[in-house]
Amino acid sequence: MIRIKSTTAFLQRFPGRSISTISCQHLGMGMSMNTDIRTGRRTGMGMGTHQDQSSRHYSPIIQFHHRGSRHLSTSTAAAAASTRTRSASTTEKKISDLSDEQSAMVYKHAGRSQTSASLLTLMKTGRGDFLHKTYKEEDVQQGEETSSAPAPDDKVATDKILMQVAGFLRHELPIRLSHRILDLERVPLMKEMASVKQVRDLYVMSLQELTSVDKQISTLQEEEAFAQILESIYERHASVLVQMARGAFELRAAIRKGTLSQKGKSVVDFDTMDETHAFLDRFYISRIGIRVLIGQYLALRQPPVENYIGFICLKTSPYEIVKRAIDDAAFMCTRKYGDAPEVIITGRLDLTFPYVPTHLHYIMLELLKNSMRATVDWHGIDADYPPIKVVIADGKENEDVIIKVSDEGGGIPRSNMKKIWSYLFTTADPAIQEGMVAF
Repeated sequence: MIRIKSTTAFLQRFPGRSISTISCQHLGMGMSMNTDIRTGRRTGMGMGTHQDQSSRHYSPIIQFHHRGSRHLSTSTAAAAASTRTRSASTTEKKISDLSDEQSAMVYKHAGRSQTSASLLTLMKTGRGDFLHKTYKEEDVQQGEETSSAPAPDDKVATDKILMQVAGFLRHELPIRLSHRILDLERVPLMKEMASVKQVRDLYVMSLQELTSVDKQISTLQEEEAFAQILESIYERHASVLVQMARGAFELRAAIRKGTLSQKGKSVVDFDTMDETHAFLDRFYISRIGIRVLIGQYLALRQPPVENYIGFICLKTSPYEIVKRAIDDAAFMCTRKYGDAPEVIITGRLDLTFPYVPTHLHYIMLELLKNSMRATVDWHGIDADYPPIKVVIADGKENEDVIIKVSDEGGGIPRSNMKKIWSYLFTTADPAIQEGMVAF
């Protein structure tokens, strides 16, 4: 089941907030692919939604809370842990394999708090709400009304909007990258894996590129040059998920061979290494936020697409996305097994809400792939497969949109319940894991 959770705590401007995490619970982890960041079909992960109580209007958000707030939901635990890790060792000023200058740069930016930005904020910024100007209406002053404003679906981000977003990213991205560099440097055992070292070096390279740009982006030429740097970083980091999966696979292989030990003792099974898994949670959650920020900015620079603000679709249909995910998963299942189970969709087939379609498609594809594989493996090739059921649920008083996927694929043994959230744990053929990280 995937629960797209809402919250009433969202930002209305960039400054003065602390980072939190996504409040979307989903199964599976996958790879990022090089597709169009706005209309492509296989990039990213899930976001939350917010429901306006007065108009019943769904808006996607990432859940954040004001820094210093006494309320800290479970979705903010990873961010809090990251903050504690950062403050636990303030005297370490030299990072292995980095020069003194590079180390100082990382610590300088990592000493600053990250700034949170909800998807609702990204939508409002893309509309120019924080400039007090509309799209294509450069001469409209604050407080003035105009009858010639363009229709909502015919909007192009103004130059001022792009410079505003670029300025924020120039400030924010070095901070986020630096936090991840320190996390990569400090995670026990995994930091020794070759693939993880490559990821850290990649983040250091991107940090250096970003800090080479002047802090104030005040001209169109500076904004265009900055966009080219971000586009390069966005493409370069597309392989990070695969590299980190390879690093985790390398670590588990080393543990099984008995070549690693921790504090003089043999390391426990990879599936129960809580500290390593907490690090991976922080890393992947942070990566989603970084790619959403960059992806939205790059999408705003592209020609407009109907019903979109950047890569956020104002009328995302979970029914249509599930149908596409079914087609893709069935194709993969048929290619491997020669057949695929039927999938039946029920519930709110007419529901639409603002969301990032590529993220929802990716989650549904992973869930349906798992369900189809489990169903075929459990019942055998050429069997009469029971259908997989997908329910899109939403109620009048419900702040959540819930997409439930159920199958008859044999279930999960009780002995594996503590391992199911472990990275790289699967009941599938181990060759599948090796194949995923081999390229």
